[in-house]
This record gives sequence, structure tokens and C-alpha cells, in this order.
Amino acid sequence: MSVIENTQNFVKKQLKNAESGHDWFHIERVYKNALLIAKEEVCNLEIVQLAALLHDISDHKYNGGDYEKGATETKSLLLSLGSEPQLADDVSKIVSQISYKGAFVPDIKGSIELSIVRDADRLDAIGAIGIARAFAYGGSKNRALFSPEIPHVLHESKEEYLKNEGHTINHFYEKLFLLKDRMETPTAKEIAESRHQVMVDFVRQFLEEWNVKRSIPN
Repeated sequence: MSVIENTQNFVKKQLKNAESGHDWFHIERVYKNALLIAKEEVCNLEIVQLAALLHDISDHKYNGGDYEKGATETKSLLLSLGSEPQLADDVSKIVSQISYKGAFVPDIKGSIELSIVRDADRLDAIGAIGIARAFAYGGSKNRALFSPEIPHVLHESKEEYLKNEGHTINHFYEKLFLLKDRMETPTAKEIAESRHQVMVDFVRQFLEEWNVKRSIPN
């Protein structure tokens, strides 16, 4: 089997019992998003495929906040599967750079392959599935749906963002509502428009039913 097939089998087994917002089905959706975006770009498809499959191999939200562990594990795995060292390096670099680190923390600019996989991952964080994933993750951490007295915070560092344990509705303001304007590829920008609107409509309805007034971005 190819390195891609072996990687796919490994990740599917590794994430078999993962939290539903970060399980194999999430990886599969990101993989498909990445392939869709890659069709319109000049890129190394093998790097895109492997980075999409491995981007959550060791998510910082579940490994104690280590942003680099995923890249280390990615490189070790790919080399063990017979990957060329340069390919393993290229993929692990993307894995280390993909994560959102706060509203005021700029995204690292890199290769087109990084942009494709980061956009693909962020598309799965917004829209109807993004809403479901947000509440699935919040539930797994025993977080409140909403606490009217707790305002959202636009974090200025990855450390501040990582320590945040706010309620789930705040996550829309602190991250999800911001992703539309951080898409980098034309394909992702187009898809993000309608998915963003789904979230805006949902949060507006949620706050209306809670009988709370709070501004909502366009």
C-alpha cells in the first residue's frame, strides 16, 4: 500500500474513540475539503493529502497544550511508513502551523499546501457541522451552553487562548465568526460565506430564545 493509504488506516484506528468533533469523520471531511480546494490550486497533492490526514494526530486541546507534539508524531509516523525525509518534513511543518491560536494572533504564512489544509480544516469548524462540533466539544469539557454575564474575549496570545474555558456561545465570537475572513483560497472563501451565515442565524435565534441582547457580526 502507498504511504497515503497506510496513513489513512493508521489515523482511522488512532481516532476510533476520539471525541466526536475531532474523530475520524472530522478528518475525512477535512480530507475531502482539501481535495476540493486543491483542484483549483497548483500544489503538491501528496503533501495536501497527508497533512489533511495527520493535522489532528496530536491535537493540543487533548495533549496538554503541546502545539509541537503533532508535528513530531507526524514526522516519526511518516518515516516509519517509508516516506522520503523531505516529504515527512514538509507535512510535519504544516501540522505544526495549522492551529488557530487566538483572534489577535496572525496566521503563519507559508506554502499553498498549508493554506489549502488550514482552509479545509476551518471550513469544518463553521456552518451546521461547525455548530454541532462546538457543542460536542463544549459538552465533552462540561462547559455551559451560555452564561449571559460572561463576555467574550478576543485573545492576544496562544497561551491566553489555550487557557480559555468559556461557555460555548462565546466560542463563536472568539473563533468561529472570525474564520470566514481568515480563509486564504478562493474556493474556501466562497464556501465560507454561506456557512458563516448559518452560524449567524443560529446564534441570533439562540440569543432570542434566551431573551438576551448581544451584538452579532455580519
